[in-house]
Amino acid sequence: MKAQALHGHMDALLLAVLEAAPLHGYAIIEALAARSGGTLTPPTGTIYPALRRLERSGLVESAWSTVSGRERRTYQLTASGHRALAGERAAWQEFSSTVSRFLGEPPPLTGLTPA
Repeated sequence: MKAQALHGHMDALLLAVLEAAPLHGYAIIEALAARSGGTLTPPTGTIYPALRRLERSGLVESAWSTVSGRERRTYQLTASGHRALAGERAAWQEFSSTVSRFLGEPPPLTGLTPA
């Protein structure tokens, strides 16, 4: 999938991935790949700045922990993040429904004359 196709949607994808449970950065990248059937494999240079932006916005919060001697930062949705995700889903449904009217199956040509 082209990176440009994700433009403007990464925050919503991250919120959706974090909805089920708190995850550390690498697990978020793995979840994106798994849920997309391998079509989404964003580089870490995309994910971590987005997570920091979401945290500054109050949509996610993070905490450091040590797992097997390694420090990990785990991210989870806040109440505001859950509300934002609900809004993103509603906006996506409206957007995809509208675009599908154009890019979905073409309507039958009834009563129209070709130019």
